[in-house]
Amino acid sequence: MMHILRLVIVATFFFCLPASGQWRAHVYMNQLGGHWNFPVVTDSVLDMTVSGDHSQLLVNVSGGATVPFAIEYIDSVAFEQEPAVETKNPYQVFQLYVTTNDGQDITSRHDYKPCHISLGAGTSFTSFSANAQIRGRGNSSFHWYDKKPYRLKLDQKHKVLGLPKAKSWVLLANYRDVTDLMNTFVFEMGRALGLPYTNHTRYVELFVNGDYRGLYQLTEQVQQNKNRVAVSSSRGILLSLDVDDGPDENPGATDNFYSAVYHMPACVKFPDDEYFTPNTTDSVRAVFATLEQAIRRQDYNAVKQLLDVPSFIKYLLIQEFVYNVELSAPRSIFLHKDGDGPWVMGPLWDFDGGYDFDWGNMYSGHTYFTDYRETVMGTNPLWRNGEYGYVPQFFTDLFGCPEFVRQYKSQWAEVKDTIVNHCWQECIKYVRYMRYSGALKREAARWPIAGKDFEKELAKMLTWLRNRAAFMTELIANIPEEN
Repeated sequence: MMHILRLVIVATFFFCLPASGQWRAHVYMNQLGGHWNFPVVTDSVLDMTVSGDHSQLLVNVSGGATVPFAIEYIDSVAFEQEPAVETKNPYQVFQLYVTTNDGQDITSRHDYKPCHISLGAGTSFTSFSANAQIRGRGNSSFHWYDKKPYRLKLDQKHKVLGLPKAKSWVLLANYRDVTDLMNTFVFEMGRALGLPYTNHTRYVELFVNGDYRGLYQLTEQVQQNKNRVAVSSSRGILLSLDVDDGPDENPGATDNFYSAVYHMPACVKFPDDEYFTPNTTDSVRAVFATLEQAIRRQDYNAVKQLLDVPSFIKYLLIQEFVYNVELSAPRSIFLHKDGDGPWVMGPLWDFDGGYDFDWGNMYSGHTYFTDYRETVMGTNPLWRNGEYGYVPQFFTDLFGCPEFVRQYKSQWAEVKDTIVNHCWQECIKYVRYMRYSGALKREAARWPIAGKDFEKELAKMLTWLRNRAAFMTELIANIPEEN
């Protein structure tokens, strides 16, 4: 009872209460060895009540939702302003509290569930509290693993942790990746190489209806948007080459097709429902076929008019460097086109199937980094003589063009001595805060992954990356310019 009285005193007499309008309450909690700060926007102190059994503080928010907090873990409640100056430190581990309106868990990856989110940003960015919707996302990651990835859709566009305004955001679970760094490393690599619209990383510890779900990677949804893939809403295209979105897996969809030349499964991500017409799929297929035909003919002059070749080279270098075997399926391969401009590769997406992941034990295993000498495209990509000889020739036929091979070699030569250290140093900045905040210990306690140890896997990853860079240097130097 004394704890309840303490809450009432803090809420009633805190001297900074605004006179009217919406108030930002901060619920400070101590749980699981962590100190949590969850902001909640309320219209009145009277919207904060205590449950009949005195076990929960109930905060009523707009939209009819009630956000419960377990009183046994609450240190205090205060009404306060956000910091006047943001440190804009993206490397911290932030705090995300999701409450579904019906109090039930998120079980569907198709149907959104109304919810309220409370995002504690510390002093790095402005904390955020809002109504939203949430559903599961992903394919194998959602079906195979207990730690689920999610997609958030805010009711209104908003900046999130310093990232530009949008409604849709993704929470990657990274369950099979013990390091939680595989996507982050690739995002840093894409940014270092200058690939457009490369995603950003923000790490959060997630609670759903008060249940601690562990460490998640919050990042942008790959979509057309002036703050995402900024192609024109009238003439832009965002295309995904992906088995899971293609005709075999989604035979009833109207937005997918097999490409005309290389028979790759493709899905039109933009134009989307708002701009889609009955002819959209056929039009996109025909435009893409023009590029395919030029690649098939190895007409390099035509290719250079239809394709941003530097982005294609950088994209392939990253895929091969991290040994992302999903290039061969293909899965999660994005490219975009703006009006009469060329096709451009990206954004980069989904890399926890790389780094020599052991697919033989994919349902329960978390084994990576065994061999750094395997290849997706091979020692001679034109011949596709790697471990995945069925890689679509869309990605390999240009290795029959001497000028392309020279450009490929030149691009790797520019970055081979610096790329790993640069990207790794960025990753370690995140790791320092994971350690300092206690997030790694809480994640390991919540998801004890087959006895895998974070620090050991981290060391394996760095060794693999360094060995891989040396191997790639020799591999690329020996790709023949004439076949």
